[in-house]
Amino acid sequence: MDADLLERARNVRLAIFDVDGVLTDGRLYFLVDGSEFKTFNTLDGHGIKMLIRSGVRTAIISGRKTPVVERRAANLGIQHLYQGREDKIVVVEELLGQLGLDYSQVAYLGDDLPDLPVIRRVGLGMAVANAAAFVRRHAHGVTEARGGEGAAREFCELIMQAQGTLEPALAAYL
Repeated sequence: MDADLLERARNVRLAIFDVDGVLTDGRLYFLVDGSEFKTFNTLDGHGIKMLIRSGVRTAIISGRKTPVVERRAANLGIQHLYQGREDKIVVVEELLGQLGLDYSQVAYLGDDLPDLPVIRRVGLGMAVANAAAFVRRHAHGVTEARGGEGAAREFCELIMQAQGTLEPALAAYL
């Protein structure tokens, strides 16, 4: 494990996720009636639940707005949900003020250009394996897994490993 990433992850108190391309594979599915659906990875979901149980707060910031994301966030227990917000750095500023945190205590997982200002500013800014090349180049780290295929789980476990909470969480299943 990269020592710099572990050091950055040690102080994280808030983990923020983008949705399309991070919690999903990035595809948008529209039905004939205009409704939309998304597919989520159960491994990612359990990783987020473990991270929350470890004491790290979680948030979703998405430029798009859809009821399915609201349902997924509620199912996972994600505490802060912001949809339809294109300027993600403004949302992060709001969250920092609300939670009394600073940028060094925030981790962010994204995949595309609208995520980049946050990725570059937070203590741990990561991109998924299939993120845009420019985003990967400017992130602190890149997951091995692709968005919607375990990248969020990997991100959560990195934070937990750095904070010494991963092994106890896994041991509970033995």
